[in-house]
Amino acid sequence: MLASVVRTLSGLELEPQFNDPYLSTSLQDFWGRRWNLMATSILRPIAYDPILYTCKNFIDRRWAQGIAILGTFLVSALMHELIFYYLGRAKPTWEVTWFFLLHGVCLPVEITLKRAVNGRWQIPRPMQTILTIGFVISTGFWLFFPPFLACKAGVRAIEEYAAVREYLKEAGHAYFPWIFQQI
Repeated sequence: MLASVVRTLSGLELEPQFNDPYLSTSLQDFWGRRWNLMATSILRPIAYDPILYTCKNFIDRRWAQGIAILGTFLVSALMHELIFYYLGRAKPTWEVTWFFLLHGVCLPVEITLKRAVNGRWQIPRPMQTILTIGFVISTGFWLFFPPFLACKAGVRAIEEYAAVREYLKEAGHAYFPWIFQQI
């Protein structure tokens, strides 16, 4: 919805940030192709590719891929912890890090299991979607959302917007009193 507002106001076409994540059939599909596509496009060259390139010189490519995935999720976890710290100015609880590390471990396990069964056995797509989204939501409610709610980001955002509005109102009165006489 925000993209359509920006497109209407500026004429700029923005890249989509999400690709129907509720249709994900696996963690690999969710994180790699459907959720927060901008983060994916940033994390791949700055974390995943360098870790994979370094590790595959020392270990088997499949193990290197798993380490690269886990390393990428660790980078994302630390970025989220920093964002939550800035939002709430509260000491990190590391629950967000555990959320991303859990997904960073489960994703290579999922890839390994898919390779092991090699198409011989497959869960029906609707069930894959239910299991994937169920896992993401349940781990999100368990580990991701509690620190977000504890830092009261929504309350702080409303307070900051009100402060900016008040500042602009006062600045308007000071510099353009003829416009703001009615306000």
